Amino acid sequence: MTICLFCGSATGTNPAHADLARALGAETARRGWHLVYGGASIGLMGAAADAALAAGGQVTGVIPRTLLQREVAHRGLTKLVVTEGMHERKALMARLSDAFVALPGGFGTFEEVFEMVTWNQLGILRKPVILLDTDGYYDAVQALVDRAVDAGFIRPTVRGLLQRATDLESALGLAASTVPLA
Repeated sequence: MTICLFCGSATGTNPAHADLARALGAETARRGWHLVYGGASIGLMGAAADAALAAGGQVTGVIPRTLLQREVAHRGLTKLVVTEGMHERKALMARLSDAFVALPGGFGTFEEVFEMVTWNQLGILRKPVILLDTDGYYDAVQALVDRAVDAGFIRPTVRGLLQRATDLESALGLAASTVPLA
């Protein structure tokens, strides 16, 4: 099983988010799962990667050449792949992964999550996309999606393509399950 992690290249203001990133990294390693993520050594990304590696896990980072310095590429990974751009990065991460789990993050995290949900909706892939939301960070995103359903812009039959878990165990259980039908 390979989990693709989307999350911030910053740690944010809530220390619980870094704790969650470390817990996710360590748990994927404990389960013998492979972790794929954005390749940074900083922020929540670095925390998850470091924890997975410390627990004996396999971690692949995928980073665009333009972000090698900006996001401080992690040099201690099992494998670091440098792509020419963001589109290639996301396509490779999608190919390598069985499921996507998102921790808190900013615009990049939001964009990655919604792109994978859209690819599921369009039938480009069939893989679970889960927001791991232990403290209500994604409440507004959930409300936005529900509003789009109510307004007729998202079909109710595809609403479930973006799943939400409030604890790590539930998130990994959803990741290991099949993607909801669209």
